[in-house]
Amino acid sequence: MLQSEQIEELVCLVSAMDREGLVQQFQNYQSRFPVDFTPEFLANTSLDRLRHIFVALCLQNQTVPALETADASPSKSPDQC
Repeated sequence: MLQSEQIEELVCLVSAMDREGLVQQFQNYQSRFPVDFTPEFLANTSLDRLRHIFVALCLQNQTVPALETADASPSKSPDQC
């Protein structure tokens, strides 16, 4: 089970991701179950909904992937998402 700090970090990192970064994560994510979104779905779904789905996917798999985004710098405190 993920710790609350890990969940908070995940939410902060995902909230800073753009559509391109999220699409890459969906395409490369190693899930315990099949994840197969069409390019049309990924292109037409709102960014907030994609973020929500990706966080849910990570929570279901109990993993925080190594995410690197320009906006998610280590100097930010968790309150600065």
